[in-house]
Amino acid sequence: MAKSSGLGWTTLSVDNASATPNDIRNDCTDLQFATPRAVQDVTGIDKSAMERILLLADFSIDMKGVFNPAANKSHDTFKTIPSTSVQRTVSLGVNGVSLANECLLTDYQVQRSNSGELTWSVPGVLSDGTVPTWA
Repeated sequence: MAKSSGLGWTTLSVDNASATPNDIRNDCTDLQFATPRAVQDVTGIDKSAMERILLLADFSIDMKGVFNPAANKSHDTFKTIPSTSVQRTVSLGVNGVSLANECLLTDYQVQRSNSGELTWSVPGVLSDGTVPTWA
């Protein structure tokens, strides 16, 4: 497969509080995620440039979308975030590749703009110590 766009996501599912994955692709309008690695500076005094080694891997995600109170959609998926600390599986799939991670979703922000839009945003972070791996 050659270069691809971000159109036609095949998977964006997030577990609800009962560990049932809900497909929220239709409610999500944009998302960003990162798979950073920590680094340690190991530069000796004999060097004139930085020397580093890779440390722990991480994953974070920020999803945004349109409020939908229907069963098994975004509100149903995220409504328990303020009252429970349940680990959730977040699964992404686009252009034939996929990435799934166990995450803690840390906030469920609902915004009503002055023009009337009702939207949400949900940040998440890696929770189980498993290195994020693309499949």
